[in-house]
Amino acid sequence: MPDLNKVQERLNIRFRDSSLLQRALTHRSYLNEHPEHTLEDNERLEFLGDAVLDFVTGAWLYHRFPEMDEGRLTRLRAGLVRTETLAAFAQSLRLGDALLLGRGEDESGGRQRLKNLCGSFEALVGALYLDQGMDAVRAFVEPLLEPALKDILDRAADKDAKSLLQEWSQAALGETPIYRTIASHGPDHAKEFTVAVMIGQTECGRGVGHSKQAAAQIAAQQALSAIEAGEIVFESAE
Repeated sequence: MPDLNKVQERLNIRFRDSSLLQRALTHRSYLNEHPEHTLEDNERLEFLGDAVLDFVTGAWLYHRFPEMDEGRLTRLRAGLVRTETLAAFAQSLRLGDALLLGRGEDESGGRQRLKNLCGSFEALVGALYLDQGMDAVRAFVEPLLEPALKDILDRAADKDAKSLLQEWSQAALGETPIYRTIASHGPDHAKEFTVAVMIGQTECGRGVGHSKQAAAQIAAQQALSAIEAGEIVFESAE
């Protein structure tokens, strides 16, 4: 069991109800192996935290950029609440070290898995909202957003990967990327899709996500990384 006092010191937060923090750190795999554990897993808190983060981040951007149009605000918010960004926040707070995981999940690298880290951060935000309200969430989240936003703007990462890949592909090859759903599995409430992106006859990347759109974005990002690294060379490319 994690030492919740040490976790709170690291977070610089003191929960009124520490059971909320413990629930935020409890992965479903732990409960599968410890049915005697009285708390539920963190998935409901993750759901709540996701909604709270969308609101807090959107409001922060709205006030931060009073002249920016809706489309770019939406892209910036998407960059700030994407899995990789939230997982990085969790890593900076060492949430992975504090997670309650089942043995199999732990031994297979669950403490470093982006999905688990992102989920734990969202659950933490949900727990903090229930414990202390929106002002406490803002005080906790907004200092994390500023450096992440700078990184997004520096890398022009507010433009989504599909748009970037299409611009490159049309300019360099005269081709438009095609996205194909090649697999789906899981129950309806937690279905995962696998999407491949093709440029001409070449498969350039694959992505897995809880929606086809999310999977396609991951596939496009993988393709961009492979092209930049020279791992994919097109015959028609100059």
